[in-house]
Amino acid sequence: MLKRFPRTVLGVLLLINILGYIDRTMLLGFSPQITQDIALNNTQFGFLSGVVWVFSYSIMVLVLGSMADRFSRTRIIGGGMLIWSACTVLSGLAQNFEQMALARFMVAAGEAALVPSAMALLADLFDGRHRSTANGLFFMGIPLGVGLAYLLSGTIGAEVGWRHTFIVLGVVGMLIGLCVFFVRDDVSSSDQAHGEAFLPQMRAIFTALRSQPALCFAIAGFVLVHLVYAQNSFIQLWLVRELGAQEATIAKQIGVLQILFGCLGALGGGIAADRLAKGVRARLAAFPLLPLLVCLPLMLASRFAELDSPLIYAGLAASFFLPFSVYGSTLSLVQGSVPHSMRASIVGFTMMCLNVGAIALGTLTLGAASDGLAASGHATPLTIVLIAGDLLIGLALICFLLAVRAVRRENGAVTNA
Repeated sequence: MLKRFPRTVLGVLLLINILGYIDRTMLLGFSPQITQDIALNNTQFGFLSGVVWVFSYSIMVLVLGSMADRFSRTRIIGGGMLIWSACTVLSGLAQNFEQMALARFMVAAGEAALVPSAMALLADLFDGRHRSTANGLFFMGIPLGVGLAYLLSGTIGAEVGWRHTFIVLGVVGMLIGLCVFFVRDDVSSSDQAHGEAFLPQMRAIFTALRSQPALCFAIAGFVLVHLVYAQNSFIQLWLVRELGAQEATIAKQIGVLQILFGCLGALGGGIAADRLAKGVRARLAAFPLLPLLVCLPLMLASRFAELDSPLIYAGLAASFFLPFSVYGSTLSLVQGSVPHSMRASIVGFTMMCLNVGAIALGTLTLGAASDGLAASGHATPLTIVLIAGDLLIGLALICFLLAVRAVRRENGAVTNA
């Protein structure tokens, strides 16, 4: 049935991704109310929004990615939705730090089911010439979900409270998850039947990484680009503390820019990658060079600008556009580098690298570096670490160039053979 309605499947997966990121981000949108109601200090709240999430998601995305290569993807997505939505309800009922930590741990574990299974489904439903667009559309759910979470917390949530908002969202998610659970996954059952168990699948991934340098370089470049996520954790603090922006005003502007340019990056990057690369691996590896060369100079220039300069907003737009613009092309390249029976597992591995390397370690490193600079008497510590982050992201240019060269060498070796 799924083969007959690929666009409908994509639309449903996009809706689920939006809902997942609303549930994920709602904790941040209601941070003042939640920290006050259940008496959380800043360390506890940082633990909930960072460590708990990354630890749970990074483990489960590997496990559930492997399962998606062996079992029904629709049941894994539906089951994951039931778990994360039920625990979103429990988040709304939490009375203390320990209860909220357990609930958010399980929300992250449930949400880890979505991306590997969804990417494997889309790879089966859309051929190489249209896969980047499909991937981009799916990941458009991230900026939409994040933006909508803040809008909901500031509008409806302000009227009904954070607890009722969590409960309603959780109930809606459970209803959708129940429907998805009973949809038959008939897209690639023969490949799933040959999928390996978890440990053999992990060994197969490392074998693919050793034998295909292009795959290693592409994943490394993908992770480096996502250091933008770590930078964006400090963007509002930088604008308020060091440039003198008004907190409420800049928060609204950041929300609008996040939705607008995040969606533009995801959709535009996917469509452009399909039209320029046409499914050719070397071109898919080269595509991320374009947004990097456009966005990085704007981001760097904004670090030296005054608050009223258009460069500030150009830099913000570039930082929201850049990471989403590379999803379609890079994940198409990654999935096209392994057999069908490993597609979900390799995406799970890639997302684990992203969450640990860019989001967890990147955010921790930038935060510690800025604290150290402030303690040493630097007047603009966040400006300095953001510039350093831009330079680190620039290393992604080298990674993707090496990926292009490696793909061409692999193609040459096949031709000679």
